[in-house]
Amino acid sequence: MTAEQRQPRIPVRYKTAHQDSARWNELEFRPGDIVISARPRSGTTWMQMICALLVFQDPELPAPLSELSPWLDWHTTPLAEVLSALAAQRHRRFIKTHTPLDGLPLDPRVTYVVVARHPLDAAVSLYHHYANLDVRRLSRLQGLPDPGPEAPAPPLREWLRSWTGQDARPEDRLDSLAGYIRHAADAWARRDASNVVLAHYADLSADLPGEMRRMAGRLGVTVPAGRWPALLSAATFPQMRAHASQLVQGPPGIIIDDAGFFRSGTSGAGRGTLSETELATYHAKVALMAPADALAWLHR
Repeated sequence: MTAEQRQPRIPVRYKTAHQDSARWNELEFRPGDIVISARPRSGTTWMQMICALLVFQDPELPAPLSELSPWLDWHTTPLAEVLSALAAQRHRRFIKTHTPLDGLPLDPRVTYVVVARHPLDAAVSLYHHYANLDVRRLSRLQGLPDPGPEAPAPPLREWLRSWTGQDARPEDRLDSLAGYIRHAADAWARRDASNVVLAHYADLSADLPGEMRRMAGRLGVTVPAGRWPALLSAATFPQMRAHASQLVQGPPGIIIDDAGFFRSGTSGAGRGTLSETELATYHAKVALMAPADALAWLHR
């Protein structure tokens, strides 16, 4: 193996009770691999579906999306099992992660697709996602102590104010506001790299055909003209919701309502929840976390 082909190792390790980016050190990349990196509720599954449609060029996928595009970092599935499944794949691989690019091995043979979303919108979606999780079952699967009965969630606005007010290091809490900003800003700083592709949830919502065609171009995928209508239809939010049982991630039972995983697919809920004063406080806080151009892209 040449120096250029030698497997790179992760620069920064992100480790929580649920995931560990060091698991990426054990994967042997192949030329053409695709890594899909996004914070939760920012369009990860949407981009996985887009990549699946471009790779297989058929709206009927050959297996559940979580099998075709496994989440490598997640403790729920033993690492050896994930690596074995990926080694057995003969199609072009597209692998899911919630780790920022600075926590992944960066290989020039791999295309890294980073999806971002307005943090307040992602947070609102995260709030509803938490309510749709069977946390006790998830803890059992990951070998964690039983968390006991869950306390009722606070009202959305109260929860969102608390979330934006947290002072947390991204390395400790990637699902914090600081973690969302770090993930997007790190990708933005690498946007000129030939193997880094940035996508935004708002663009997927506003122009899905244009974004899918752009993604096909960046991935070097040629789609016959006659196939585009079916592929574009399969990537719409209503169609993904209708096939939620094949698309949601993780072992059965973790998600209480599969269709609820695809809750609305819209933008603006976060900004509509907070007052003008609270929004001003939010923007003042994030202005200290990332360059203005990165924030302008993230917030548009």
